[in-house]
Amino acid sequence: MVTGFPAGRRLRTRAPRLVGWPVLVGGIVVVGVVSLFLGAAPVSPAALLKGDTEAWRLLLLSRVPRLVAVLLSGAGLAVSGLILQTLLQNRFASPSTVATADGARLGFLVAVLLFPAAPAAVRVAVAAAVAMAATAGFVAAVRRLRYRSVVIVPLVGLVLGNVLSAIAEALAFHFDMVQSVSSWLTGDFSMVVQGRYEMLYLGIPLMAVALRFARRITVAGFGGDTAHALGLDYTRVLSAAVLIVSGITALVVVVGGQLPFVGLVVPNLVALIAGDNLRVTLLPTALAGAFFVLIADVVGRVVIFPYEIPIGLTIGVIGSAAFLVTMSRRSTHVAGA
Repeated sequence: MVTGFPAGRRLRTRAPRLVGWPVLVGGIVVVGVVSLFLGAAPVSPAALLKGDTEAWRLLLLSRVPRLVAVLLSGAGLAVSGLILQTLLQNRFASPSTVATADGARLGFLVAVLLFPAAPAAVRVAVAAAVAMAATAGFVAAVRRLRYRSVVIVPLVGLVLGNVLSAIAEALAFHFDMVQSVSSWLTGDFSMVVQGRYEMLYLGIPLMAVALRFARRITVAGFGGDTAHALGLDYTRVLSAAVLIVSGITALVVVVGGQLPFVGLVVPNLVALIAGDNLRVTLLPTALAGAFFVLIADVVGRVVIFPYEIPIGLTIGVIGSAAFLVTMSRRSTHVAGA
């Protein structure tokens, strides 16, 4: 398989240990505290210390749930992107470029149409099922390609994603839900409150499973023949990886909408520092993803305060710039290797 990994760096087994994690944790703590006290409704440390009931109510019912949702969404999408990039050996792979996010979007719409009164768990289940089918279809299509270049592989995902997106838009138009679907699926955490984000906690055990399967996913990335030769159940590992990515993506889409670039940019940034060993880079990637989305959320809430820009837009702007810088640095690194 032709890959997006630089020659000689397909698997760096002695990558630096949790590179930069103290900085990431410190940044998350500092910016997270700022996030808790940022908003149109005033909440201050002084009010909390005085026991102000309204301040505590706002903090616990709105600000804390939003912060947790942002962190879990960023961590989950970054890990999902890392898994896909490792499995496909392609640095352009992410939930948004292999049709996973588009599948979750279509599944979410189908769930809303078929089960309008169903609880959120049903929407997540349907969105995850369609996302899994889309991702599995993409993997099957890629395996049939004779020429798998670093560009062709994500192009296949984008084409499949556009087909799924077109189906979703056609359904939304037919049922007069275009505006509603657009507002639901644009990345936005402003409506996240207690009782509307807790399902994101399911992403934690999914990421734990990813860590458990890290070495197997890495081996599976070298292809079915190599995996079988090493005694690995390739189909089982592939299915587990697809399930993890689809489940996390569906959770994020249902709670916060679509967040572009997170699963694409963050794993590439971490890989520049820590290498390509999934087991070593998974935790730093999760922390970096959480920090990345948290920064985007705070920026969107500050730029036009007291109003806010949907996080999907701020991530798009910041993520596109970061992606160009990352690809430029990676190209320079490969040229100098």
